[in-house]
Amino acid sequence: MREDTVVRNYAETLFELAERDGGVEGYGEPVAAVAGLMEDRKVLDFFATPRIPVERKKEALRSALGPSVPAMLVRFLLVVIDKGRQRLIPAIMRDFQALLDRHRGIRHMEVAVARELSGEEGDALARRLSAATGATVIPSVRVRPEIIGGIVIREGDTLYDGSLKRQLDAMRRRLMAAELQEQES
Repeated sequence: MREDTVVRNYAETLFELAERDGGVEGYGEPVAAVAGLMEDRKVLDFFATPRIPVERKKEALRSALGPSVPAMLVRFLLVVIDKGRQRLIPAIMRDFQALLDRHRGIRHMEVAVARELSGEEGDALARRLSAATGATVIPSVRVRPEIIGGIVIREGDTLYDGSLKRQLDAMRRRLMAAELQEQES
């Protein structure tokens, strides 16, 4: 099974467990805390090292998280360690956060523009995307001068390309196809 599929399955399982455990809203901050903890390279290396016994890893996790996070989250993480998937914990936490955002009606989109946007333009872009999707959109804007103009939006696996470069490329292909047809006649 592909790693991203495994990560998604674990995140969805955690989401379902959180819903049964009083609701997913109470898991947002604890999951973010675990993700932050696991971003530390030394911590991740500790949990990923096969030389350290599983029980020692589990005890370290229990003591690091303590009563500050829901017991169901701790039990979930202990199962992840038992299954030898501890190196996937940061990705599982990110996928859980994405599921939580979707549950809250928040969508994250990567947006490419040809030039830097002013604060007002960035706010207007977020409002227009939110109005178009019916959700609260948080755009992550990157400047890519090679698109010449327009906008390119990516959300997950979906790409919306409204760039001037794509439009010019399409026009060039149509002109070349018309020219070839003329030559054949």
